[in-house]
Amino acid sequence: MSVTRGGLALSAAALLAGPLLAAPAQAAPLAAPQPIPGPTVFVEVSPSTVEPGFLVGIKASCKDNSIPAIVVSDAFGRVQVQPQRGLLTAAPMVRERTRPGNYRVKLECPDGETASTMLQVVKAVKPSRGPATGFGGGAGGMTGGLLIPGGLALTVVGLVVWVLALRRPRTVRARR
Repeated sequence: MSVTRGGLALSAAALLAGPLLAAPAQAAPLAAPQPIPGPTVFVEVSPSTVEPGFLVGIKASCKDNSIPAIVVSDAFGRVQVQPQRGLLTAAPMVRERTRPGNYRVKLECPDGETASTMLQVVKAVKPSRGPATGFGGGAGGMTGGLLIPGGLALTVVGLVVWVLALRRPRTVRARR
């Protein structure tokens, strides 16, 4: 067996580095991180700001989400939330006569636990007219009311002129 100088250097380096590259001694296994427990009982309303007469979505959770629970609010009354995909859900309508303000939404679980959140009811806002950007019908005022009658009048005048032009006798000039 012949060993070259380069091969000898690599073999010596491997012998010396072997203990350094070896796997470390087995350490005690690390404890798995414990998940931070979140609230098991909660209620959410979406959207949290709504006008009277609109629906809100309720998402809630009790310790046992396989049993319906009750959600109560002065904004929409008493509603039963039903199990759906691991949560309790419902979609009540905010009463038309509900005045603007903040309303408590309270979840009552069958085991007696409760949770609550707030729902803000705002005054119904009627959309305003578009901005007065000039002629074209969006401006309103005097020009907005004249567009259709003015267009019809110009069309009728154009038709009358065209009919008269067709009925006008043509004179034929003799060629020389």
